[in-house]
Amino acid sequence: MNPDQLLPMLLQGRTLSDPEAESVFDRLLEGGYDEPQTAAMLALIERRGVTEDELLGAARAMRRRVESVPTPNDGVPVIDTCGTGGTPKTFNVSTAAALVAASAAPGRLRVAKHGNRSRTGRGSAEVLQVLGVNIDAPVPVQARCLQESGVCFCFAIRHHPATRHASGVRRSLPFRTLFNLLGPLTNPAGATRQVLGIYDPGRVEMVAKVLQRLGAERAMVFHSEDGLDELSLSAPTRIWHVEPEGTRAERFTPQDAGLEPCRIEELRVETLEDAAQTIRDILAGVPGPRRRFVVLSAAAALKVADIASAWPESVAMAERAIDSGAAAETLETLARISHEPA
Repeated sequence: MNPDQLLPMLLQGRTLSDPEAESVFDRLLEGGYDEPQTAAMLALIERRGVTEDELLGAARAMRRRVESVPTPNDGVPVIDTCGTGGTPKTFNVSTAAALVAASAAPGRLRVAKHGNRSRTGRGSAEVLQVLGVNIDAPVPVQARCLQESGVCFCFAIRHHPATRHASGVRRSLPFRTLFNLLGPLTNPAGATRQVLGIYDPGRVEMVAKVLQRLGAERAMVFHSEDGLDELSLSAPTRIWHVEPEGTRAERFTPQDAGLEPCRIEELRVETLEDAAQTIRDILAGVPGPRRRFVVLSAAAALKVADIASAWPESVAMAERAIDSGAAAETLETLARISHEPA
């Protein structure tokens, strides 16, 4: 669809079907729109509100162009713990949870942690780099990390080269666009199970339904009532579950998992080094609310991977992975392999 057709249509408030959205994003990701046209398109969709069909079509276009990480065809589920970001910052809980979940059930699940740099300077890429991981490891090395340590880091900027046609526009716009939702829907290792936090409570159900239409086996998609794109320890969280039977909603509290709540202020850190040290401390077994925060997210990953069916079991598995030293060892193995030659 050329811009002379597309932009007046969007200006009138018309929505796109999923085939139309797929065609539009095919053209965008091939450089078929200039920057002003791309900015206008993204702004008009954001002002009106992206629809389920539009997000689905755009995700299909993105998925066809991802630089994939190969995974063994052995029936072991691959999961992702990537969130959208864009909410009040605590620390990199989904990154720490990826390490804990991978170490809690070795050989029974793999975690392909998709992530990027952050405007705050404290994204998953930055914190893993401080923790010794080569975030620029080539795809063959990522595949070995996934196979040998149970976890790999997929640096989004390296796996989605087609998004360069929109990157300048995205940096220049002072608001989020549907690209903030597309990244977590396009895992390079083809993860079919996800623990996915969303920045906007109004879009949680939509993202869950798009994941279902994209073929997800299981997922938890959520936003907490204190504004986090995490399963919160300081407030209830609204979760949409993607399951073989369909989707369903749940209002979840930390007490449902047998975990003591805390104040959100107890979870916040100020600098990148503080964030990295927090993860080091948690993996070393230091108790407290930050550890419980990571245990909760790791337990969710174990449930999504069908390793544990009940919260008490999955929480206990995550705690054992930390206390046994397995989670710290997983980080050491990931860091070592990530620096080895392809």
